[in-house]
Amino acid sequence: MTLISDLQHVPSAARGGAVSVGNFDGVHRGHAALVARLRKLADTLAGPAVVMTFDPHPAALLRPGSEPVRLTEIERRAELLGRLGVDHVVVCRTTQALLRLSAREFFDQVLLARLGARGIVEGPNFFFGRDRQGNVERLKTFCDDTDVACEIAEATVDAEQLVSSTEVRRRIADGEIDEANRLLTAPYRISGVVVRGDRRGAALGFPTANLSDFRTLVPGPGVYASRVELPHIPGRSFLAATHIGPNPTFEERGQSKVEVHLLDFQGDLYGQRLQVDFVGRVRDIARFESVESLVEQLHRDIHAVRET
Repeated sequence: MTLISDLQHVPSAARGGAVSVGNFDGVHRGHAALVARLRKLADTLAGPAVVMTFDPHPAALLRPGSEPVRLTEIERRAELLGRLGVDHVVVCRTTQALLRLSAREFFDQVLLARLGARGIVEGPNFFFGRDRQGNVERLKTFCDDTDVACEIAEATVDAEQLVSSTEVRRRIADGEIDEANRLLTAPYRISGVVVRGDRRGAALGFPTANLSDFRTLVPGPGVYASRVELPHIPGRSFLAATHIGPNPTFEERGQSKVEVHLLDFQGDLYGQRLQVDFVGRVRDIARFESVESLVEQLHRDIHAVRET
């Protein structure tokens, strides 16, 4: 899989195949079903399977401040799409000029001229062009006019709920990481830079890496089983107990922190960016009557993490 960061210079290897356009944030099961259709059509056309995504989200320009918090950074999004069978991910930089294109102009100038699309696969709720004037019916008409294959994938439903980035985002924000992971194609991931904290965990015998500078949605408060990748130890990951939220035992209120206790690891991580995959939820955060009670619970948390 190749990540192409400039729509103006798409190499010939990424042209002439099947294309799907969308945000693909989170890369959930609905996206996986669409990509499966895309891969099949690309093979029929003997061309590449190409996804075009937007950066930033169009809402950031159309309604500044209202855009959804990201579930995946572009590089992670491309990695996950590649695992599903996508050959090329093209990043379209969102500009006012792009958003002013009519549906027909977007089809002609972007899908045909820039990507050389010979086939297009979209979901039933696909809209494109200025003021979302293009829908799947207009897309089919444009494709018929230009002899481009067009397929509309069915929506993916889980327990009568549409699988969507919005639904995944809600579950993650509510701390429902197990339910969110069931909708995703890989465990939910955040990344953060290790900064200095109050070293309270180290004093208790449970040193933690305190993270900041997040680029994606941080899960709601709770204690989670996680797996952490360290940039200086490629190819290896560590189990971890991750605490998100305040520490009510020490009278913290409203101060949400992300603290990661890596199991079976010793070393200095300050300044490094860690990748944290959330495997499951262990428990809610709670206030303990004594430090001793807290320490006992931390031992139980670690046991639960090892059992995941």
